[in-house]
Amino acid sequence: MQASMAGRTSTAGLFAEGRDPKRRVLKDVFGFDDFRPGQADVMEALLSGRHVLAVMPTGAGKSLCYQVPALVLGGLTIVVSPLVALMQDQVAALRLAGVAADTINSSLDRDANVAAWRRVASGQTRLLYLAPERLMTERMLDALARLDIRLIAVDEAHCISQWGPAFRREYEDLARLRGLFPNVPIIALTATADEATRTDISARLFADGVDTLVLGFDRPNISLAIEPKQDSKRQLLRFVERHSGRSGIVYCLSRRKTEEMAAFLEQNGITALAYHAGMSKEAREANQNAFMTLSGVVMVATIAFGMGIDKPDVAYVFHTDLPASLEAYYQEIGRAGRDGRRPRRICCTASAISAPAACSSTTRMPCRSTKGARTAGWTP
Repeated sequence: MQASMAGRTSTAGLFAEGRDPKRRVLKDVFGFDDFRPGQADVMEALLSGRHVLAVMPTGAGKSLCYQVPALVLGGLTIVVSPLVALMQDQVAALRLAGVAADTINSSLDRDANVAAWRRVASGQTRLLYLAPERLMTERMLDALARLDIRLIAVDEAHCISQWGPAFRREYEDLARLRGLFPNVPIIALTATADEATRTDISARLFADGVDTLVLGFDRPNISLAIEPKQDSKRQLLRFVERHSGRSGIVYCLSRRKTEEMAAFLEQNGITALAYHAGMSKEAREANQNAFMTLSGVVMVATIAFGMGIDKPDVAYVFHTDLPASLEAYYQEIGRAGRDGRRPRRICCTASAISAPAACSSTTRMPCRSTKGARTAGWTP
């Protein structure tokens, strides 16, 4: 059984050397000396053939929890992801590390998808990234049933739960996976799942037969503040100007406000782009690519933007309106500070809100006063 590390070694070789195979993959392929909290426990469960639900904060290294076992186990690992951009970013990063990874998705032309499938069918590919709607077609499932599948990973797993902040109906059908591939361990990963959402994911995807790991929501480098609205456009401009040259995300509730705020920043010398579901696919992709590849760009967006975004140097997230829920808020602010630096999060409200009143008891997010806040803040 071959573990894919660009053909460098085999699983048998790893064991023969008397070394922990997952630690060897972590070092030789990904360049890390040690695991982050929770990673080793998740990997060990998967390598033992058990299903896992992992709730880990943004920046905790969720992807490695299935990428390392995928290379130790050999065969093919299926990764379910809701966003084309996220799949492409993951595949590109894996290929840079020398890992044979592919994606088949609607953004690629037919020739590219056919070529990717040929690599998968011939056993060259170790990780295949698919959207849930493509994976769960009968044609794809029949084709995959003939291959040596060793692991299935479901990213952004909160999308399967009607109690989650980003429920997607196409995720519901993933409940069939455990019956279609009964001897294959499945891992579901998310950074956002309260107790009700975790229970729902466990019941739907695993029929409650799952090891659950919850690391909590703490991001030590996060600093939060809430301010009452006072001329919100000028308030936003002053904040962005204090972070001149840094990339940031500004969230608005409506498409109209998104465009107005982006235009206002542009008029005042800020490089700002808009993003919302009412824009054409081409415009959205162009703006997202600019944000991901350029520095100092401010993305003004609705909640349509952000899932799966892995840009390390986002310096702040600014909410011009209250988010729909604390779970959605945590998901959105998690897009900043991935480089470990201390980002700033501001939530502007129409009236003062105290931290205890704003925090829901079901989220288990500890509340505390934020030094220097105009009203109050809380830090997950």
